[in-house]
Amino acid sequence: MTIAELKVKPFAERLQLMEDLWETLSNEDNNLQSPAWHQEILEERMDLINTGQAEYVTIEELKKRIQPGECK
Repeated sequence: MTIAELKVKPFAERLQLMEDLWETLSNEDNNLQSPAWHQEILEERMDLINTGQAEYVTIEELKKRIQPGECK
């Protein structure tokens, strides 16, 4: 199936296809590893949480920080 063929399908059908694809991928044992930099970022963020230095914002505050057109 091409991207053009997907674009003309109804939203609900495309969403179901995405869920079906994710289900097949998440059930495979392919030993896919996250890159080392990802683990480093997670550890940094956990350190901020554990030391009380993490900053939490509401979804409304986050939306205000994002420039229009950056997130779709």
